[in-house]
Amino acid sequence: MIRRNLAPLIMESLADSPVVLLRGPRQSGKTTLVRSLLSGEHDAHYLTFDDAGPLAAATADPDGFVDALPERVVLDEIQRAPGLFRALKRSVDRRRTPGRFLLTGSANALVLPRVSESLAGRMETLTLWPFSQGELEGVVEGFVDACFAKTFPAGRFPGSEWPSLVARIVRGGFPEAVRRAGAARRRAWFEGYVTTLLERDVRDLTQIHALRELPRLLRLVASRTSGLLNLADLARDAALPLTTLQRHWALLEAVFFVRTIPSWSGGHTARLVKAPKVLICDTGLLCALLDLDAPRLERDDLMAGAALESFVALELIRQSAWSRTRPALLHYRTHKQQEVDFVLEDGAGRIVGIEVKKTASPGSHDFRGLRNLAEATGKKFVRGVLFHTGETVVGFGSNLHAVPVGALWSVAAASR
Repeated sequence: MIRRNLAPLIMESLADSPVVLLRGPRQSGKTTLVRSLLSGEHDAHYLTFDDAGPLAAATADPDGFVDALPERVVLDEIQRAPGLFRALKRSVDRRRTPGRFLLTGSANALVLPRVSESLAGRMETLTLWPFSQGELEGVVEGFVDACFAKTFPAGRFPGSEWPSLVARIVRGGFPEAVRRAGAARRRAWFEGYVTTLLERDVRDLTQIHALRELPRLLRLVASRTSGLLNLADLARDAALPLTTLQRHWALLEAVFFVRTIPSWSGGHTARLVKAPKVLICDTGLLCALLDLDAPRLERDDLMAGAALESFVALELIRQSAWSRTRPALLHYRTHKQQEVDFVLEDGAGRIVGIEVKKTASPGSHDFRGLRNLAEATGKKFVRGVLFHTGETVVGFGSNLHAVPVGALWSVAAASR
């Protein structure tokens, strides 16, 4: 079994929170992870609402179901029994023992329409995405924290050449897709994944059995990955009323199919573009939706740039979850078209700018956006990082670094 870097944070959360929710895309490994904890670090009873018996009991009498549970329990696929949240709240208010309930959900339970009362102040929420590159390599990545450190890693980071990155991008990080040998078998898995997502998870959320527009909408969204989100334009291209598109978009966010990256404001909103960027949750899924195999991705510069940018963004999202810094991931764009692909902002307001270029030989002109961000943020600017497809870290002035993409999973985290 591949060790998940989020596991220690789950155990830390269970040590002082009565309810811990582990959410994330379907098939990202949530059940496997909690079962591994049950076999070692966390002694609890396991129930899944994929089984008809527990689901029927929880639906018929939520309070009675919760009252009859053992002291510590794992409830898998909690989104299938949204009526339990109120019962869990009542139970926790009576007894706030840490680690009582470990929940998992492949839909964002916090936005389900039938959840009338939240567990705010009682529940800690963690998100498990598909495998990070570090997890696949057996490394707890520390690159995000290194970005905010006083000194920055130097040296060579092999594995950043474009053909090697293409293989990682097309493979993605879903455990079942990673295990499959060959592109054809992975494609078959992704096709089944999309079908299950639409016919089960979306249907569970909406009670609508036929959403015929969604398959085409998924491909349209995929074609816009790493771009700015404009729902009105998306509705026009999908030939849908805007109100219908907004409802569909909420569903795609709820099942973790899409993720948006807000714009950085920093108090300068009058001069900045406010639209968020959009990402598909996994680059393997992205490539499957767009029929992008490795040979096409190697020669299609337009899609290659968007796919590489998405790949970097998803790696930053994954390792930010277990970093000490826990920064927000944002993007920066002015109305004068000065832009930086990503901005990491920590709790103290410190800023790290990140650019992604599909080049092995970055030049000074590639840092224009980062220099603009540094000027705009002043003393809050820690450094600028430009990811490239070469092998060596190169300095381009004060706190500006050209960094191989492979550094993302090669810089290990410091011991806690």
